[in-house]
Amino acid sequence: MVAGTDADAGQALIVVGRITGVYGVRGWVRLASFTDPVDNLLDYRPWLLEDRGQWREVVIDEVRPHGKGFVARIDSCEDRDEAARFAGRDLCIPADRLPAAEEDEYYWFELEGLKVVGTDGIELGRVDHLFATGANDVMVVKDGTRERLLPFIADVIVEVDRSEGLIRVDWDPEL
Repeated sequence: MVAGTDADAGQALIVVGRITGVYGVRGWVRLASFTDPVDNLLDYRPWLLEDRGQWREVVIDEVRPHGKGFVARIDSCEDRDEAARFAGRDLCIPADRLPAAEEDEYYWFELEGLKVVGTDGIELGRVDHLFATGANDVMVVKDGTRERLLPFIADVIVEVDRSEGLIRVDWDPEL
């Protein structure tokens, strides 16, 4: 079911999908992909999942598309009850397995936690998370008392400096 090697301690893990439930009676599980496009989930293997407090590699014997996601059979998982113990678990990969982002492109996890400062020097808070709207991505910036939604577009984002942990924005702090 789960290979015996632990993930390297301290490495950044990125959630790329989730085991959402069981499929059938022969040990198969349903998978939801958090990648874009959804098929990229299959490129980011092997997957890691938490098992009794340790991150371990999950060995997949077979996977195939099903509906909006996938179904898979975990190695040595032969029945529905065995498969059910994996339901609700995130599928992760080490961050260093992701392809390098293009210039001026970022993975969301790289932006989360960065300080957001206006061009006037006023700190707006830190990036809590991002979400997609269809038109553009949006940063949720929190300062402890206030939450701001800033569009992640060229007219607003002046600079992203990951080494300094800073995003400089052209944004009215009163908005």
